[in-house]
Amino acid sequence: MAGKVFFSVSMSLDGFIAPETSEELMGKQWMELQQWVFPLRFFRENLKLGGGGEEGRDNDIVRETFERTGASVMGKRMFDAGEKMWPAEAPFHTPVFVVTHEKRDPWERPGGTTFHFVNDGIETALDLAREAAGDRDVRIAGGGATILEYVNAGLVDEFSIALSPVLFGSGIRLFDGVDASRVAVEPVRSEPSSRVTHLTYAVRPR
Repeated sequence: MAGKVFFSVSMSLDGFIAPETSEELMGKQWMELQQWVFPLRFFRENLKLGGGGEEGRDNDIVRETFERTGASVMGKRMFDAGEKMWPAEAPFHTPVFVVTHEKRDPWERPGGTTFHFVNDGIETALDLAREAAGDRDVRIAGGGATILEYVNAGLVDEFSIALSPVLFGSGIRLFDGVDASRVAVEPVRSEPSSRVTHLTYAVRPR
């Protein structure tokens, strides 16, 4: 298997990656958490928000993350929230495998994104994503519970955090429930920018 399995998220200084409920997505705190990405040229181009935008290392990292991803896996909660918020041309442009108990035919969107609904667990979803990704990587897109399932199952090779100077106080913590007796991490690199600090870690069995 040529590609890696990874996730990449924005995280608040106190360890949260999302508000408690999907209704709070796009709210003030979540917008503050993600605000580093909105002005970037690649982000604007990918969502067809018009020309212009900032370049630099933040922009390069967002573009590199997109380019390395050959397929994505996500949980039903993230899909349900995104189905309401994503534009018709969803921003993945690759196959996406949704871990769910719902039986549903594939949902093809303009621009190369097709959502496939997988009913028999995270490993099957990952196997399908690996096959679809070819020699590129598989991204575990979220949400937090799905990322944690893959981490605890020993199926994640690497992850990146954009540590944002925001405090949540409550919400969904990235590693709430991690099996620390089985999972260890090793620093790969740290890159500060004017808005966030990009942290990358390799994951290995403890």
